[in-house]
Amino acid sequence: MPAFWRHFRRNRAAVLGAGLLALVGTVALAGPALYRVDPWELAGRPFSPPSGQFPLGTDTLGRDLAAGLVHGARVSLLVGLVATGAALLVGIVLGALAGYAGGWLDDVLMRFTEFFQTIPSFILAVVLVAIFQPSLTSIVVAIAMVSWPTVARLVRGEFLALRHRDFVQACVALGMPVRAIVFRQILPNAAAPVIVTGSLMVATAILLESGLSFLGLGDPNVMSWGFMIGSSRTVLRQAWWMSAIPGLAILVTVLALNLVGEGLNDALNPRLRR
Repeated sequence: MPAFWRHFRRNRAAVLGAGLLALVGTVALAGPALYRVDPWELAGRPFSPPSGQFPLGTDTLGRDLAAGLVHGARVSLLVGLVATGAALLVGIVLGALAGYAGGWLDDVLMRFTEFFQTIPSFILAVVLVAIFQPSLTSIVVAIAMVSWPTVARLVRGEFLALRHRDFVQACVALGMPVRAIVFRQILPNAAAPVIVTGSLMVATAILLESGLSFLGLGDPNVMSWGFMIGSSRTVLRQAWWMSAIPGLAILVTVLALNLVGEGLNDALNPRLRR
């Protein structure tokens, strides 16, 4: 672990990304408690520019944009983390089964995985959310369903490369249960690329949620950055800041996650450490 942090700190871009991500996380966790303004409350006149009373201005209905930005951070990060966690769980289980078992089970699981990959991710997410009605739960489920195939194929490839290694064959010869071999021996050795992929998937999930909210398929009961952009897309010339501010927040968060992902890749990949 000390070696990991030493290599991670050498990547200045990754350290910058971690700092930006920590800032966004702090806003998401502590922001609503420090900035006690309801993002749905009609606080002032519509289209008010940034001022002392409204640091980021107001939207088309007179709602405080700063409150929306603070509360939207929690929603966007929550959706990204939960959807990525669900996708990782499904992808790791199916990929591990396919890579370790091989044979007909591998063929069946990979054909099932390829079926999901033949459909464009965003279109499938739109269809799923439209079917299940827009809500945070349906958005998380939709994003997880379009994200897990990448993880499954990655884990399968790692298991195919590791299952014939000497330490695995030694565990088989000792009579170790298959579950223990898969989850205690092989999976920890395949964790590095999965961790890197997971960090990048959070960024993709945030973008997908923003896109769905922009199209009006977000949860109507919660404020998110995508909802803020979607509600102001018709007034870009009149009040550009209404779309620019949440768009900048999405840009910074996604950029930070990608920088952290690259830093993790450098620190966890022995070849890149050299």
